[in-house]
Amino acid sequence: MEAELAALAASGATTLVGLMVSETWTQARHRLARFFSRGRDDDAVDEELRLSQEELLAARASEDDLAAADIEAGWRLRLRRALRANPEAAEELRLLLAQLEVEAGGKPTVTVQNRISGGVQNGPVLQGQNFYGQTFHSTGAPLPEQGTGSV
Repeated sequence: MEAELAALAASGATTLVGLMVSETWTQARHRLARFFSRGRDDDAVDEELRLSQEELLAARASEDDLAAADIEAGWRLRLRRALRANPEAAEELRLLLAQLEVEAGGKPTVTVQNRISGGVQNGPVLQGQNFYGQTFHSTGAPLPEQGTGSV
């Protein structure tokens, strides 16, 4: 059950961060605040979500991928704790995420940016989504004219 809740928390955090940069964020934020507050102080959670959105937008504007990832990780942890404390909330979260996705037009709400760095890549590099049946044959050894990428 713990793995299922962790997967739901990860999915929820990804959706939450994706919604932060969507046109439906304001409405989603209020609904997510109600979920997180569990009947207590909706306004405080709403403010946390608002501030997270500001931080995320600033991180993306400055291309600070680490800061953006930290924001998502923080909400993933918070969701895991909320679900661990109240496992019955899992179904409520699933329904909320499904509703928010429909309201967002059923379109993906996450922007993925892939970067390759750290030297010479001596094999295939794929960037995208849903790769099936790929086979690559490689010795793994660098090509003589490329070297190892070290200085």
